[in-house]
Amino acid sequence: MHIVVFASRKGGSGKTTLAGHLAVEAERKGAGPVALIDVDPQGSLSDWWNMRQEETPIFVSTTLARLAENVETLRTSGIKLLVIDTPPSLSKIVAEVIRLSDLVVIPTRPSPHDLRSIGATVELVEQLNKPLVFVLNSATQRARVTAESIKLLSQHGTLAPSIMHQRVDFAASMIDGRTVMELQGSKRASREVGELWEYLNQRLTGAARRPVLPALPKAVEAKRSESETSLSGAA
Repeated sequence: MHIVVFASRKGGSGKTTLAGHLAVEAERKGAGPVALIDVDPQGSLSDWWNMRQEETPIFVSTTLARLAENVETLRTSGIKLLVIDTPPSLSKIVAEVIRLSDLVVIPTRPSPHDLRSIGATVELVEQLNKPLVFVLNSATQRARVTAESIKLLSQHGTLAPSIMHQRVDFAASMIDGRTVMELQGSKRASREVGELWEYLNQRLTGAARRPVLPALPKAVEAKRSESETSLSGAA
């Protein structure tokens, strides 16, 4: 059984939405049985699952005291993937969940506030010696801030090659317990989720190659070239 934990100190990063979507996508792609655990007191993932009509993925209610025991029960019962959503904090419960993980996914939006907040989460994950993957979430296509966020994140760790763009479909699908893969006319959003799951699955199974990041807009490339030329002249 593989355990994927979604963690971020910053609220609103998209942890819950990504956790639900990737759990459903993993089940759809034959990586199940998949189980979900929500340790966020706000219970957003739990609320989404209670609205869901499909029986999969399954949901497991637990407490911090019973978490390790429940995880082992799931492992022996044949669950292949466990997805855990955490609160936006660096509390004891987040540390305990990360300690159990095989991979930590850190979603972040392309904004200065979000990018500044990832440092403490990265530090905690590294202290616990766990692999991590950044996921750029709610990005705007062809925006300079998106390109600059890609550069920054890739300098501080592994960035998933599939960028999740700002789309109304993601919020709309979560209202009634569905995902974009289960909505009509959400092909682009569905493709992004599928590509992200494919990459994370490769990471979990050890088959992932070095990610190929999206090409930077010409304006950002030109700015970088000017900087490199200036440095060269100074030398």
